[in-house]
Amino acid sequence: MMEELNEIQKRLLEEVADLHKVPTGAFNIRSNGKSIGRSSSPNIDVLSKEDGTGLDIKIKPGTKNESVHIPVIMTLSGISETVYNDFFIGEDSDVVIVAGCGIDNCGSSNSEHDGIHRFFVGKNAHIKYVEKHYGSGDGTGKRILNPVTEVYLEEGSTAEMEMVQIKGVDSTERVTKAEVASGASLLIRERLMTHGVQTAVSKYTVDINGEGGSADVVSRSVARDDSYQRFDAVITGNTPCKGHTECDAIIMDNGRVLAVPALEANNVDAELFHEAAIGKIAGEQLIKLMSLGLTEEEAEEQIINGFLK
Repeated sequence: MMEELNEIQKRLLEEVADLHKVPTGAFNIRSNGKSIGRSSSPNIDVLSKEDGTGLDIKIKPGTKNESVHIPVIMTLSGISETVYNDFFIGEDSDVVIVAGCGIDNCGSSNSEHDGIHRFFVGKNAHIKYVEKHYGSGDGTGKRILNPVTEVYLEEGSTAEMEMVQIKGVDSTERVTKAEVASGASLLIRERLMTHGVQTAVSKYTVDINGEGGSADVVSRSVARDDSYQRFDAVITGNTPCKGHTECDAIIMDNGRVLAVPALEANNVDAELFHEAAIGKIAGEQLIKLMSLGLTEEEAEEQIINGFLK
């Protein structure tokens, strides 16, 4: 069963999960601290934890071309919650997991959602995980999101993770930890924009423990107005493996960005690389677009949209 959604809830779901209607297959939609709709599928079980703190999502071995949606939306001011969700992905499966949180805060109290997600990815399984964060509302209360993600990749498995935060979140600290086994692969793409006096901290820690394992962690961000961002990424290679981390950031107005990439090689055949680039929009890019008839503001938006794709 699914509760009737109001227009704000519908808009938040569209922003964070690209949902225009109730999804088919497995899903759980959480609103203002409770589940308002849930469904399992023959291959994916969505279950409440016994202690009531979150969900256990169990995906059967060999499950292919299926998805599970677990978005969170908040439309009341003053709510604060921590939710624990565990994902058990069976061997040889290939699934898409869509999460994300949207907060519309029109009040004077802070609203906060902290989601702790753990992924146990079985041998030779593949997951694509999409997590979008979004904030709106004209209240003075803050919109706060502090996600924690843990990923445990078994032999030959792959996790592609898309982390997106483009608008409206006043404060966030994203902590992501991963352990990569033999022949497993981790791919993370972060896209982030802050404005006003917002702050955003991203911390990635990846241990490559198996031979032939790999990790690629890339962040692209824009800091506008008086906002602040920090990007920490530590990749440790304990075996013959490959690791790469990259931070590309555009600063505008009085924005500030601190990038702290770190590598630790504990094996002679560990190949680890890092890159970091922070700067303003190039003048020649603006001039070229303005010569086509765009205003300076329109040219900036075009460049930013292309950069964050």
